[in-house]
Amino acid sequence: MSRLSISLVLIPLLLAALPAPAGDHDSRPDAEAIRAAALDYLEGWYTGDADRMERALHPDLAKRIVRPAADGPDRVENMSALRLVQATRAGWGTRVPPDQRQADIVVLDVFGNAATVRAEARDWVDYLHLGKVDGEWKIINVLWELKPQPKTPAGDGDDR
Repeated sequence: MSRLSISLVLIPLLLAALPAPAGDHDSRPDAEAIRAAALDYLEGWYTGDADRMERALHPDLAKRIVRPAADGPDRVENMSALRLVQATRAGWGTRVPPDQRQADIVVLDVFGNAATVRAEARDWVDYLHLGKVDGEWKIINVLWELKPQPKTPAGDGDDR
């Protein structure tokens, strides 16, 4: 057996024997509560449930997107918790037909009272930072990006 073959067998075994990183010590209840907050955020949006959206957000939420500019500097647009709750109450998310709604949640990391989540909706991807505030997981920061949209012929009625 060559050295390369031995290395290819031993390296995965050695890596598996290493202790988990410090960030992976989240408890099951925390992971479930983090996921629940992220689902309140996405599903609240789709159903127009402003109370559910508000429950997910910290009042000091900062939601941002970088908008590339065709001419001039890129800009960073901000959205507050209040504006997001109002848009939810106005039913903006309900415009997405139920069979097209996507709410995929992946808890990427948890360390102490901080967590990072990737939340994928039909039209965008959000990177959520949550904090455990007074015993509850709340979304404090969101950096998001729109998914590329398929080109549609002019006048087809698609109002995304």
